[in-house]
Amino acid sequence: MALREIALRKGCTTGQLALAWVQHQGDDVVAIPGTTKLKNFDENVGSLRVTLSKEDIIEIEALFHADAIAGDRNDHIYMSYVNADTPPLSSWQAP
Repeated sequence: MALREIALRKGCTTGQLALAWVQHQGDDVVAIPGTTKLKNFDENVGSLRVTLSKEDIIEIEALFHADAIAGDRNDHIYMSYVNADTPPLSSWQAP
């Protein structure tokens, strides 16, 4: 909800705000959003018009600090390698 409020204040969507945040991470960082719909492409391009101040960046990052995230990083049910029956590399033979 707080991210949506920031986006509303900035006059953009939450997606545009997220892309703008990435673009404000430095000259060596580039957002590479993917889409198959022209409407979404136009929204993504609109993120280039969103200007974030240092205060905006601090406010956004405060929403996602490490203590704000709860739970396991990955749910082991969905981790395919946990239940995989892959033979060890040493058992592979060169052709």
